[in-house]
Amino acid sequence: MKPVWVATLLWMLLLVPRLGAARKGSPEEASFYYGTFPLGFSWGVGSSAYQTEGAWDQDGKGPSIWDVFTHSGKGKVLGNETADVACDGYYKVQEDIILLRELHVNHYRFSLSWPRLLPTGIRAEQVNKKGIEFYSDLIDALLSSNITPIVTLHHWDLPQLLQVKYGGWQNVSMANYFRDYANLCFEAFGDRVKHWITFSDPRAMAEKGYETGHHAPGLKLRGTGLYKAAHHIIKAHAEAWHSYNTTWRSKQQGLVGISLNCDWGEPVDISNPKDLEAAERYLQFCLGWFANPIYAGDYPQVMKDYIGRKSAEQGLEMSRLPVFSLQEKSYIKGTSDFLGLGHFTTRYIMERNNPSRQGPSYQNDRDLIELVDPNWPDLGSKWLYSVPWGFRRLLNFAQTQYGDPPIYVMENGASQKFHCTQLCDEWRIQYLKGYINEMLKEPLLSHMQMVTEIVVPTVCSLCVLITAVLLMLLLRRQS
Repeated sequence: MKPVWVATLLWMLLLVPRLGAARKGSPEEASFYYGTFPLGFSWGVGSSAYQTEGAWDQDGKGPSIWDVFTHSGKGKVLGNETADVACDGYYKVQEDIILLRELHVNHYRFSLSWPRLLPTGIRAEQVNKKGIEFYSDLIDALLSSNITPIVTLHHWDLPQLLQVKYGGWQNVSMANYFRDYANLCFEAFGDRVKHWITFSDPRAMAEKGYETGHHAPGLKLRGTGLYKAAHHIIKAHAEAWHSYNTTWRSKQQGLVGISLNCDWGEPVDISNPKDLEAAERYLQFCLGWFANPIYAGDYPQVMKDYIGRKSAEQGLEMSRLPVFSLQEKSYIKGTSDFLGLGHFTTRYIMERNNPSRQGPSYQNDRDLIELVDPNWPDLGSKWLYSVPWGFRRLLNFAQTQYGDPPIYVMENGASQKFHCTQLCDEWRIQYLKGYINEMLKEPLLSHMQMVTEIVVPTVCSLCVLITAVLLMLLLRRQS
């Protein structure tokens, strides 16, 4: 029996450093596969209207903020590209359905173009029947191929006229216009669509559209615009959810959620409390910014504290972070049937004090710095590195932070590393293998619980048993 005990002991002892090795993202970890996906697991692919449809001014579609942004001059988009044609998806529905069938996917996530359905953005003014017909035909084609449609209401392409007339998401009236648009979609397609996403990655939409100006509508309202936009987006999400809940859910039996993107933030030094706090702050300013109001009724306390303090130091009478009323907190809390999660990469995080005199900005408000490991594989885009173990940590964080909601992974993947004359995507295959592997494993807390509750007592017990056996053998020899 002694060899069996020793082998068991070694296996248990080797398990502990394996958990630690996951932080380094070693090749050995990436090649370790944990099992098979459960029955009923749904595989799918996704797209967004502006990036794929083209036909930007066809069949009654109105202009979006991205149409105007890409048409407004050089330097706005890499290579001065537009999506006037894009993948020409508006005219290639049947070809795309064939490709989806060849992939054997269970579902297809796509977004509706708000200005294609409502050219001015306002339902009371004009509804484009050809836009309704286009999406209705697409949904029918998917269902006839046994592919479940998952529909995003808004993936960044706001009707331009709403931007011109109201300032886009800087205006609280947008919540009502979005609710009216959502109701049109529920009415037209809800008999067949059972999974709705209100907004896709609203953090990037707010930060890059209203803080840095890198995305449409290209505004640079540092330290204020993004928080105001996010505030109104959260209200709009709640309006759409409540509208579905009170009017459509009993008839259509569908689900409504939101999809939030966030990288994982890993503390540089896990023994340094300041780095731990900075990594937590990174996640709250990223995922918690939108998830906390929806699941807990208000912004994360750390956001309120840091932005409030910085605002006061900058001579402002009120925080740059807007405030929800008690009625709004109650109205927003609980407005999600599932949490959509997008994730691509990881950053190491450490504390850095950004003086308030540098001026208001989202980056300065967080008091942290983001770092990357030069050994992480880069994947073409300057921000994207393959760090699979961060995915598992983020999933576990979302699961524990927000009360174990249903989580649907909505976005993950790797960009094209370089141009090829033939198909060459080995780096993408490795990226997807690594990230899928991490999603497949048990939650991190379960492993850590196993270490503390099973491994340590078992190791101690085995050590005692082995010592007893060795002592017994020694006594027998002496006798």
